[in-house]
Amino acid sequence: MGDKRKYHLNRKQYLEVWDAVIQNLPNAHLLQTREWSLIKAPLGWSPSTYTWEDEAGSCIAACLILKRQVRILPGLLSASILYAPKGPLLDWHDQPLVECVLSDLKQIAREENAIFIKIDPDIIYATGLPGTEDEKSIPEGIRLQDSLKSSGWQYARDQIQFRNTITIDLSLANDELLARMKQKTRYNIRLAEKKGVAIRIGSLKDSAMLSKMYAETSLRNGFAVREREYYERVWKILFDAGMLTFLIAEVEGEPVAGLILFHFAGRAYYFYGMSTEIHREYMPTYLLQWKAIQISRDLGCSVYDLWGAPEDFNESDLLWGVFRFKEGLGGRVIRTIGAWDFPAKRGLYNLYTSVMPRILALMRSRGKRRTLQEIG
Repeated sequence: MGDKRKYHLNRKQYLEVWDAVIQNLPNAHLLQTREWSLIKAPLGWSPSTYTWEDEAGSCIAACLILKRQVRILPGLLSASILYAPKGPLLDWHDQPLVECVLSDLKQIAREENAIFIKIDPDIIYATGLPGTEDEKSIPEGIRLQDSLKSSGWQYARDQIQFRNTITIDLSLANDELLARMKQKTRYNIRLAEKKGVAIRIGSLKDSAMLSKMYAETSLRNGFAVREREYYERVWKILFDAGMLTFLIAEVEGEPVAGLILFHFAGRAYYFYGMSTEIHREYMPTYLLQWKAIQISRDLGCSVYDLWGAPEDFNESDLLWGVFRFKEGLGGRVIRTIGAWDFPAKRGLYNLYTSVMPRILALMRSRGKRRTLQEIG
């Protein structure tokens, strides 16, 4: 397993200062923060924090792990699962460290008597659209994927987060950012400005309005959402931590679109966007994105992550329309290896992964009916 003795696993709980611990590690991610654990706590997830130190006592790797009890067969069988959202955080080029961390995570799963542990670090194996001249393979990502397979991990059937995304390099000047956009995108930004669309910074007072607008957007575009209270809680926790900016597009003082901008450790994220049917011809969502780019840079971010691209890049994918909108902003397609599971209990893991898709499908159906009732 390599020179494992070089590194020490620290099991002390650092949750209160966790953001400071991880913010300078490679690929430090919003979903690995203390705030994200607070968001997930009411849903039954309890957090634990782990760090790895080198011989000098410096933290060189870290992982926030969420644990939850699940019922595989209602009333008959329950067990725990572990999930490291967008973790672990480390230098994936350091092979001895990689082997040490992965081995320790497997041991943690066994000690916690978990069915499995799921990880989904941002390991890039390719960039650009498949089959285009922009496509570029990343050998290191491919090698790490093979290494996971050979050490007992398997590609997760249940991909919690988006495997692929689009990112925008915020180090570029405005002229170059605009030049990289599709012509139609630039035109729509100018059109929104010409039509008098105004962008204002919002506050928590706008949460109820934005969550209702998001529910309307979900019904119009056919995607499932959680209850309104969930989003308002997410936004409050991150807003209070200084990790969220509300952006609201208005026409003559009337809100017509919104964008929730998250930011942490030099990276900005576009998780949630919403709009109404009113004045859609004024293209407010395009101006919102341009404003989000400017604000992200002002906040010191170097990357704007548009958060989500199709699993399969073809027109039949449900995300294709959203992808085309994001693609117009001139970013780079990023393809990662996705989430991987280590089944600590193989039999229960196979049972869980066969039952869970049906449960999730039922939850999405119920969620859509609830959304209809809430905005009706």
